[in-house]
Amino acid sequence: MTGQLTPALILTTIALYFATLIGISWLTSRRANNADFFIAGRKSPWWLIAIGMVGASISGVTFISIPGAVGGAGANQAFSYMQMVFGYLLGYFVIATVLMPVYYRLNLTSIYSYLDQRFGHSSNKTGAAYFLLSRVIGSAFRLYLVAIVLDRFVLGVPPLNVPFWVTVFITIVLIWVYTFKGGLKTIIWTDALQALLFLAAVTMTIVSIGGELGKDLGGLIGMVQQSEYSKIFFFEGGWGDPNNFFKQFFAGALIAIVMTGLDQDMMQKNISCPNIRDAQKNMFTFCIVLVFTNLLFLTLGALLYLYAGQTGMELPARSDYLYPMIALEHLSPALGIIFMVGLIAAAYSSADSALTALTTSFCVDFLNFEKSDNPEAGQQRTRRWVHVGFSFVLMGTILIFKVLNNDAVINEVFKAAGYTYGPLLGLFTFGMLTKIQIKDSLVIPVCLAAPVLTWLIVDASLKYAGFDFGFLNLALNGLLTMAGLWLISKKSPRIS
Repeated sequence: MTGQLTPALILTTIALYFATLIGISWLTSRRANNADFFIAGRKSPWWLIAIGMVGASISGVTFISIPGAVGGAGANQAFSYMQMVFGYLLGYFVIATVLMPVYYRLNLTSIYSYLDQRFGHSSNKTGAAYFLLSRVIGSAFRLYLVAIVLDRFVLGVPPLNVPFWVTVFITIVLIWVYTFKGGLKTIIWTDALQALLFLAAVTMTIVSIGGELGKDLGGLIGMVQQSEYSKIFFFEGGWGDPNNFFKQFFAGALIAIVMTGLDQDMMQKNISCPNIRDAQKNMFTFCIVLVFTNLLFLTLGALLYLYAGQTGMELPARSDYLYPMIALEHLSPALGIIFMVGLIAAAYSSADSALTALTTSFCVDFLNFEKSDNPEAGQQRTRRWVHVGFSFVLMGTILIFKVLNNDAVINEVFKAAGYTYGPLLGLFTFGMLTKIQIKDSLVIPVCLAAPVLTWLIVDASLKYAGFDFGFLNLALNGLLTMAGLWLISKKSPRIS
């Protein structure tokens, strides 16, 4: 490592960082009850949530993988990721104007309670189960990314040589410590802090690269604009191109709808606002900030590759390692510390709320907290054990990914989402666009069959027709789910 950037110094910084989060937790979780844990008593300031949602949506995946993908091959190269971000804006508009009014009108704690009211218990349990699966996969990937960076650059190297599973265990325990009591009431504050920290880290990395290259801000912008990395729109490649504008735009819209609007983790923050107007102000403000945030990350990615080219450094085998390699081994020790704080902040701002959302959905949708006669004290004890249980589930999943992962993490997250969020997209769309009643007991086989059929069709399309669905497998999955729900619909009695 450069200069005096040692593992001990990094670990001390991380310890101070988490001491700050634990202090925030202590201040915000005093006298917290289940309502505070689940939805922060519906008293969250909309502007605070808007800041925190940037952190929850960016995560450690974007922090490392998106800058690395700028100069890589395949999806999201150059600035093509912005095409997906523009699609996100359409999706967020649908969420703010269609989905959130329904959630507020029904006064939901878990958004999957809507499926219970619309279709029945099996639909509710199926939707919640797919969320649990989806969020465990997504959160585990995000935490896995942090764990492999800590393992490769800090804990897993001499003189520490900490085993990977211990690194993962420490990662999970730190989340649990500052979320187990206050839940969402704590997270809306810690997420806002963490979002500001990782944005500061990216900005300071750009400034540091400028200093190394002898460029001011204008010079850096000019370098990026004149480079091969600055192209945003890809129209000429056709639908076979993974960066095709229409493919990425519509995929972005669908991903935003399912991974925000149909995701308990993201919606839990929104429905904690006092009213729908505040929640919508939060969503529209978040959209504006998100565009500039992603432009900042892509600019960083281009500068990382330009810096590598000008200094003659060898690019790492995995693009995910480019940012940490430059920050920790080629720039100043101070920047290395800032990078680690930014990475931890980006990863934990999404993972901490995910753990709370998993606990919330399981308690409300499967343990029926809202209909239970169990007193508050008993429910709090149960909720804490559920919280611990999901902590171990995340840990086990991360260790599995250590063995199985072989692609850029950002693509793996979206691939997984295409199959696990598809049934949710189909259930909610069918419920809101039609008044058709279905045979609720048959929802489970329909929602199991749709992802399998999607995988078969996507695989056959690529193999025999050369067409790559990419992230649009999500749309196919949702359509197949809706077709299955129509097949199990209840026929209206004939009028004689």
